[in-house]
Amino acid sequence: MHITDQPPMVEAKRPALRLATRKSPLALAQAQLVADALVSTAHVRSDIVGITTQGDAMRDRSLSAIGGDGVFVKELMQALLQGRADVAVHSMKDLPTELPPSLCAGAVLKRADARDALVSKDSRYRSIEALPPNAVVGTSSLRRSAQVLSLRPDIVIKPLRGNVDSRVRKLIAGDYDAILLAVAGLERIGLARSVGGVVPLDPHIVVPAVAQGALYVQCRADDDATLALLAPLDDAATSLACDMERAFLRRLGGGCAVPIGAYVEMEGDRFSLHACISSADGRQSVRRVHRDALPSSGEGPQRRSAAIAIVEGIADEMLAAGGRDMLSAFRHAAGITGEANT
Repeated sequence: MHITDQPPMVEAKRPALRLATRKSPLALAQAQLVADALVSTAHVRSDIVGITTQGDAMRDRSLSAIGGDGVFVKELMQALLQGRADVAVHSMKDLPTELPPSLCAGAVLKRADARDALVSKDSRYRSIEALPPNAVVGTSSLRRSAQVLSLRPDIVIKPLRGNVDSRVRKLIAGDYDAILLAVAGLERIGLARSVGGVVPLDPHIVVPAVAQGALYVQCRADDDATLALLAPLDDAATSLACDMERAFLRRLGGGCAVPIGAYVEMEGDRFSLHACISSADGRQSVRRVHRDALPSSGEGPQRRSAAIAIVEGIADEMLAAGGRDMLSAFRHAAGITGEANT
């Protein structure tokens, strides 16, 4: 009997995943990180779909004036819900505290450097204390400005919005003595060297934004095929840390437009929480550094819930220690409805 060789089985070619992202250089670079990871882990290529968000379209106004939470992500989520994209890549710090139940995290990538950076031309100033009297510092983050003003009340805060590269150009042009940016963003688009390096700020001094430095890769909750492709990209330690930070923020009734910082640093089976609630002018603040063991009993979801309960308890303590009054005064002055949790 003559047996012929059978042609090798060829796996059906998967269609490219459509990755929705903002159009800024940083957002596109972050989407490319996800696209490269999908090629490496699942041998799937991606088409990047650039979308203009409300926050991008209204750069001449403060984030609180145009809605605060979600102004950089709503349009990306709509693209998912309407089937115009399979995946959305978000800077996790831009997410509102409540997310649509029909969308979920396919993956939270391993976190980059979560710290803020003091950026000055040729790294002239190596610390906030080293800035000259009445230095002009650029930021539109109330969290950053409040914490810097608490250290140096003489500093003049000058609003600074736009893409990371355009902010750096304004610094180089001499519009500011220094600006405040996220280390992760500068590193992801290779701008750290263009200004002669950056000075990362100790989280004890300037507490980072919730989930700063982390990428949230989102898809439809019922899209099992895409969820399976994204699962290998998930970093469990980053996911837990960011969930704890977001739970802390949610407990305070805050959002990305409120002067709150929270940063969970994982250290094996232990964690450290750095947290800060500030008044807008930096004159008042409640700060905590809490170190604790991660819960050791129960399965994954139970352990996560127990860890979240720890940081929620710290949030309650900080509210009672003066944080509630500061947040209420801030919301009243900014015309924001809703109160901190009681």
